[in-house]
Amino acid sequence: MPEQHKRRRQHRDERQRAADRFAPEAGRWEVLFETQDAPEWREHMRRLRASDTRIDWSATRVDTFCGRLTQPTTYRLSLFVPDGVPEPGTDSSDH
Repeated sequence: MPEQHKRRRQHRDERQRAADRFAPEAGRWEVLFETQDAPEWREHMRRLRASDTRIDWSATRVDTFCGRLTQPTTYRLSLFVPDGVPEPGTDSSDH
């Protein structure tokens, strides 16, 4: 049983580190891609994984908003951007 306790403790510690890393006061989530077309979603994800080495996949989030009968399902890929990194479209030399 000691091994089970060790694994539980490791999982708990990993969850805490992730919670600290992605806390709201640590940064913001920026949407990289969003679509309501499932085949387009799969193809875009496949291309990104194969070609874009700049993405830190451990800092990404996939949201699937299930529309059910009233609206189509929406797929969204977001990347966590730590505080201190300028938002796109802002010029940090203006300050």
